[in-house]
Amino acid sequence: MGGNHSHQPPVFDENEEVNFDHFQILRAIGKGSFGKVCIVQKRDTKKMYAMKYMNKQKCIERDEVRNVFRELQIMQGLEHPFLVNLWYSFQDEEDMFMVVDLLLGGDLRYHLQQNVHFTEGAVKLYICELALALEYLQRYHIIHRDIKPDNILLDEHGHVHITDFNIATIVKGTEKASSMAGTKPYMAPEVFQVYVDGGPGYSYPVDWWSLGVTAYELLRGWKGRLNCDPTFELEEMILESKPLHKKKKRLAKNRSKDGTKDSCPLNGHLQQCLETVRKEFIIFNREKLRRQQGQSGQLLDPEGRAGSQQSKLQDGCNNNILAHACSRGCSS
Repeated sequence: MGGNHSHQPPVFDENEEVNFDHFQILRAIGKGSFGKVCIVQKRDTKKMYAMKYMNKQKCIERDEVRNVFRELQIMQGLEHPFLVNLWYSFQDEEDMFMVVDLLLGGDLRYHLQQNVHFTEGAVKLYICELALALEYLQRYHIIHRDIKPDNILLDEHGHVHITDFNIATIVKGTEKASSMAGTKPYMAPEVFQVYVDGGPGYSYPVDWWSLGVTAYELLRGWKGRLNCDPTFELEEMILESKPLHKKKKRLAKNRSKDGTKDSCPLNGHLQQCLETVRKEFIIFNREKLRRQQGQSGQLLDPEGRAGSQQSKLQDGCNNNILAHACSRGCSS
């Protein structure tokens, strides 16, 4: 699947933008509401990553573009040992890509479903590591809003990492978040209060509430339904209408057909939305950023570059014409 068996690693210009061709696709590992995930290897460095890819047209039709952009804007300014960190983001005609740390230990929900008994010592370690990550996010004015076992991944050494920032939001100073967001069993009372009677809004403590519920669940144990399909990889290879490993040929074929497709008002509007996504998509390369800043492995300053990016965000929306332009016509 997408194999390249050459013994000599390809050489890429370090000033060239990272793109799909820079990675070897190894296997599909998951599927979620915001896209699909596969394990990839960067062809020049041989480093392994997880790559999430989201179909542009589906994101537009489901009014999910703002969530993808919000996640990108937040993640490009973060780097912490107990987060799943973003390394690269890029796009092509069909998809938006996010390349992140590869965590092979599975999420905590999976281990709960396997009836794993977490010792009190292990849970204490997890909570301490997650507390450090939440404190770091708070310094960046970020509320995650979806802390739960499903969004906590283990690495091969047994350390935890928070993932999934697509409903995270930014609050500054005494500001409060005011939209109902999250997963209900883990949501703090003040989040429900906003929905019931408007309430005063909420801030960082809602993540600590969710962390407490998660700690209780880990200690108590729980048998829930599977949130993954063991046949997914087979489906991705055989049943997927646009399989990733055939992307290069498919895009080349599509480019050769440009100008011959029939047009209609909906297609015209969709094309306009796709063009807006293409223009506004955030390109990111952490490897290149480290070289430029000359501080390999050093954490970014919360009051520096990240702050300037995050100031563009508000609760529940993106200050971008994209959100309005695409949701207005394509969700009907």
